[in-house]
Amino acid sequence: MIGEMMSTLNGWIKNFGVLSEAWRVGIVVFALVFGTATVAYIAGHVIGALERKFANTDNVWDDAALHAIRTPVVAFVWLQGVYWAAEVAHHYSSAVIFEANGTVLQVGFIFIVVWALLRVIKAIESILVSPVKMQKPMDYTTINAVSKVSRAVVIITAVLISMQSLGYSISGVMAFGGVGGIAVGFAAKDLLANFFGGFIIHLDRPFKVGDWIRSPDRSIEGTVEQIGWRLTTIRTFDKRPLYVPNAAFTTIAVENPSRMTNRRISETIGIRYADVTQMQTIVADIRSMLEKHEDIESKQTLIVNFLAFSHSSLDIMVYAFTKTTQWVRYHEVKQDVLLKISDVIEGHGGQVAFPTQTIHINEDSRDSDYEEDRDEQVESEEGGGEMRAAHGNKRTARRDRSRRHDTQAGDVGEQSMGVGDGD
Repeated sequence: MIGEMMSTLNGWIKNFGVLSEAWRVGIVVFALVFGTATVAYIAGHVIGALERKFANTDNVWDDAALHAIRTPVVAFVWLQGVYWAAEVAHHYSSAVIFEANGTVLQVGFIFIVVWALLRVIKAIESILVSPVKMQKPMDYTTINAVSKVSRAVVIITAVLISMQSLGYSISGVMAFGGVGGIAVGFAAKDLLANFFGGFIIHLDRPFKVGDWIRSPDRSIEGTVEQIGWRLTTIRTFDKRPLYVPNAAFTTIAVENPSRMTNRRISETIGIRYADVTQMQTIVADIRSMLEKHEDIESKQTLIVNFLAFSHSSLDIMVYAFTKTTQWVRYHEVKQDVLLKISDVIEGHGGQVAFPTQTIHINEDSRDSDYEEDRDEQVESEEGGGEMRAAHGNKRTARRDRSRRHDTQAGDVGEQSMGVGDGD
C-alpha cells in the first residue's frame, strides 16, 4: 500500500508540468508534513475524548491504557508521516542522509513501542498500589520491584532488537557479553553486590517503603523512603536523608519496629519503707487497675510485683503492654497509667519514695557534751574575761584528748603531737 502511494505521488510529480520539479517535490513534502500534523492532532483529540468518556466508568484499566498510549500514538503518526516525506525527497535527491530512512523508521518504531510499554507498566503500577482505585491495594515495595524488572526486560529486549536492525549480530553481542561480563564483574563487584542486595531485599522483604527500621550494628535508624537497585534511602528522625548501599543489609541485623504488635511499659516505682505494711494492697490495686485499663492489652504479659529492698525505697515492678503502637498515643497511655499508680499509692496513705539518708547519733555522748557546754557557759558568764581564757583551754584540751583517743600508741600522729607539745 505504501509502495502504491509513493508511485502515485512520483507519477504526479513527473507528469504535472505547470511547475518545476523542485517546486512539485516541495509541495508534496509540505503536503505530507501538513497532513501528518493534521492526523496527529485528530488522533490526539480522539484518544483524549475516549479517555474522558471512559473516565466515568468503573473500569480503571481502559483509562490507564488510553492515557499511556495517547502520546506514543501521536509520535507514531509523526514518525510515519516524516518517513513518507523523506522517501519522496530521497527519490529526487542524492543526499546520503536519506539512505537511513528505513533504519530510522525501524528504530523509531521500536522506540515508540518501548515508550508505550513503559508508560503502560507505570500506569499499572500506580493503579495496583492506589487505595483509591483498588479495594485492597498491593504492597508498594513488591509492585515497584516487579515494575523495575519488567522495565528492565523491555529495555534490554528493545536494545537487542535495535542492534539487530542496525546490522549487528546478536549472537556476537551475546558472546562478547559473556567474555566481557567476567571483567565487568570484577571491576564492578561493589555495584553488583548492591544490585543483588536490593534483589534480596525485594525477595525477603525485611522492610518496605514507609517502615521505621534501625540496626543495632550500625547507626541506621529512620523511615524508609525508597528501595533502589543500588541504594536504599532512609529519612532519619532529624529529617536528614541517609543513603545506605543495599549490600550492607546482607551483613547487618535490621530491626523493624513498624511491625511490632504492642508497645511495652516497663517501670520500677519505689514507695517509702514506712509504707511496707501497705505493700501487698498497693500491688494488688495496681494490678487490678492495669487489668481493667482499656488501653492495656490484657492478653499480653502483665506483671506487678514487689521487686526489691532498695537503698531508700521499696521497689515495685510494673510490666505491661499497650494496645496501640503509635508513638504519641503510647506516651499518652503511659502518662495515664503512671498517674493512676500514683493515685493508688496515695489512696493507701503511702508516698512515692525519693533518695534519703538517716543518721543515728549516740544519745549518751550527745547528752554529756550538752551538759559540759552548758556548765562552761555558766562559768563564763560568772567569771568574766578570765574565765573565758580558761574556758578556751578546756575546749582545747578536750579536742586534744579526742585526738589522742583516736590515735594509738606508736602512730606517727601521736609522735608528731608529742613533739609539738614539747615545743
